[in-house]
Amino acid sequence: MKHFLSLFILSFAFNSLIAQLGGNNTYQFLQLNSSARIASLGGNQIAVKDNDPFLAADNPSLLNYEMSNKVAFTYLNYLADISSGYVSYTKHYDSLGTFNLGLKYLDYGTFDETDEGGNDIGTFTAGEYAFIIGYGRDLDSNFSVGANLKTIYSSLYDYTSLGLAMDLGLTYYNPKRLITLALVGKNIGKQIKSYTEENKESLPYEVQLGFSKRLAKVPLRLSVIAQQLQQWDLTYTNPAQELQEKSLLNDDSDGSTKKNKDGFLENLGRHLIFNAEFLITENFNVRLGYNYLRRTELRIDEKLGTVGISWGFGMRVSKFHLSYARSAYHQAGATNTFSVSTRLSDFIK
Repeated sequence: MKHFLSLFILSFAFNSLIAQLGGNNTYQFLQLNSSARIASLGGNQIAVKDNDPFLAADNPSLLNYEMSNKVAFTYLNYLADISSGYVSYTKHYDSLGTFNLGLKYLDYGTFDETDEGGNDIGTFTAGEYAFIIGYGRDLDSNFSVGANLKTIYSSLYDYTSLGLAMDLGLTYYNPKRLITLALVGKNIGKQIKSYTEENKESLPYEVQLGFSKRLAKVPLRLSVIAQQLQQWDLTYTNPAQELQEKSLLNDDSDGSTKKNKDGFLENLGRHLIFNAEFLITENFNVRLGYNYLRRTELRIDEKLGTVGISWGFGMRVSKFHLSYARSAYHQAGATNTFSVSTRLSDFIK
């Protein structure tokens, strides 16, 4: 435990020096959801310890023997005809722990290529991939640790990039009180080969803290996830909007942009994701999530709608567990995520 905490603290200190948000990082596809369950819960769930193999993609310390011999696949119909997916296989060894092999990808599709005169000269594709090796084990009856090692490859037309990253997770689970507490450091690493020699970019490093509580007498699990803990101020000012406001006020300033100094509660809210799982039966559940950061940054003030709200359900059909999620990102569009998992040994009699 001491060695793991030392490694976690050192990695946090190193990556905090280069950590940025939003468009300041490369390999942003790493932050896409790996399952419909996570998508339906506001885009994050690191604090549930059960037999769902998808959870290991976000918190490797959740890997356990109940996930053994399971294969899992996710398809995300993302925005602008972009598709994403995740596939994994999990295996437990009593003497070693639980291992997970996974692949996350983002397919931008096929593009028409033209010359300077606009003449069609062919097509090209673009995509990004992360090959993941995960490992987790129990330290005792309550604590577990885990790590994901990621090899990242990106190909955008004639430009390619290679990166290495790691996730570290620590989870406390109390089965008597039905609570789970988790701490995760994601995408700790660097870009090995940049798209261009002059410009090396940082990875979307992030620290998260999660808590969940399953009610004893009600089939309901409530969770709160704190995201982007490596940076307190998550406010963002649209430069175009700020310049417009200055113009209306006849401001003679140079047009430089500054962040709004929002209050403590506003900033705190941007860090938090709230979600609930209604565990109706062992074979069917309904999920709901609320992501305030997503809502406050992507909403349209004139028509708030359901931006930042996500929902979905999971069901078991024969030997398969199926999940669906719909997440509202903007008035102009939402995403649909589909996941399926099964245990290979269930097909062997």
